[in-house]
Amino acid sequence: MLVNYHTHTWRCNHAEPDERAYIESAIAAGVRVLGFSDHTPYPFPKGQYSWFRMSLEQAPGYFDLIRKLRDEYAGRIEIHVGVEAEYYPALFPAMLDLVRQNGCEYMLLGQHYLFNEENSIYSGTETDDPARLIQYVDQAIAGMETGLFTYLAHPDLINFTGDRATYRLHMRRLCRAAKELDMPLELNLLGYHDRRHYPARRFWELAAEEGNCAVLGWDAHSPAAFGWTELEDRGRRLLAECGLTPAEQVPLRSILG
Repeated sequence: MLVNYHTHTWRCNHAEPDERAYIESAIAAGVRVLGFSDHTPYPFPKGQYSWFRMSLEQAPGYFDLIRKLRDEYAGRIEIHVGVEAEYYPALFPAMLDLVRQNGCEYMLLGQHYLFNEENSIYSGTETDDPARLIQYVDQAIAGMETGLFTYLAHPDLINFTGDRATYRLHMRRLCRAAKELDMPLELNLLGYHDRRHYPARRFWELAAEEGNCAVLGWDAHSPAAFGWTELEDRGRRLLAECGLTPAEQVPLRSILG
């Protein structure tokens, strides 16, 4: 992998420090383009705190530091600064204004929670409720339709344990929408490393049937992630078995206007 746009920092409270270690590890692995996309701050109206994302107060320092590192490492590696964000309909405009004001270059869509997060359940929690599957698909499609996201991270995050036909019906809707919107779908290598329920073969079989564009993402939460060559091979093998070849690079969709 020569390009990775899915890289976190310690500010999300579940990734290792420090930023230079990620960059040096990426360079050692032969990465040419590195995008930092930590979990976006969200300006919740009631001051809600999300443990897994950077705070509002941390945002300026995050963007400033990555820009400084971009300049420091110019000539050795190309660096971009973005965020991984959920699409929360009521809160999205305020979040977008916030990250734009801080010079955010791009966004990845990662629909970790539904509705507007408050009183919601993590999308990766097991469920046999078709309503939650439908909401996940509808909300992810709405996010893609904004045209502001570079790709959909771990699209198979929803952990639906109900019947196969229902899963295929609605996840096919997601794949078809992504195809129509020219939105790449990420095979997430962290899922392999952490032994999560994704990457899910059943999803990638659908993606292959619909002719989706696939991209590999390390979802790096530690500098060591760039050395996961065996997991990269495993991801490529799964895609090949399903009939897909991952794109080696996807264009960044600028949110700066």
